[in-house]
Amino acid sequence: QVQLVESGGGLVQAGGSLRLSCAASGRTFSSYVMGWFRQAPGKEREFVAAIRRSGDSTYYADSVKGRFTISRDNAKNTVYLQMNSLKPEDTAVYYCAAHIIYTVVTTLWSSWGQGTQVTVSS
Repeated sequence: QVQLVESGGGLVQAGGSLRLSCAASGRTFSSYVMGWFRQAPGKEREFVAAIRRSGDSTYYADSVKGRFTISRDNAKNTVYLQMNSLKPEDTAVYYCAAHIIYTVVTTLWSSWGQGTQVTVSS
C-alpha cells in the first residue's frame, strides 16, 4: 500500500511547460515502479510514462516521446514528470501510479493518486 499525492498541474499555453510531482508515502518507495497516466474528457485513461525502481530505465507513450521526461528521487520518495512543448491534446487529468512491475495495462497498477488537472490552451 502506497499513498500518492500529485501536484504541479495548471493552465498553460501551447508550447509551454509544466512539471508535475508525485509524493509517495511509505518506507518502500524504491521497491515500486512508478508511472504517470492521463485521462481526457470522454476518453479512457492512458499510459504516459513509467520509470523502474532504480531509475535506470524509462518508458514513454509515443505521443509524448521527446517532450516529456519522467524521473524519480528515491531519497525524497518523489517522482516527477517534466512536460515540455505542451499541446492542446495533452489536456487531461494526470495521475501518478505505483506497481511492483512495469506494465502499460492501467487496471493492473495497484496504487493511484488523486490526479491533477493539466489544461493547455491554443
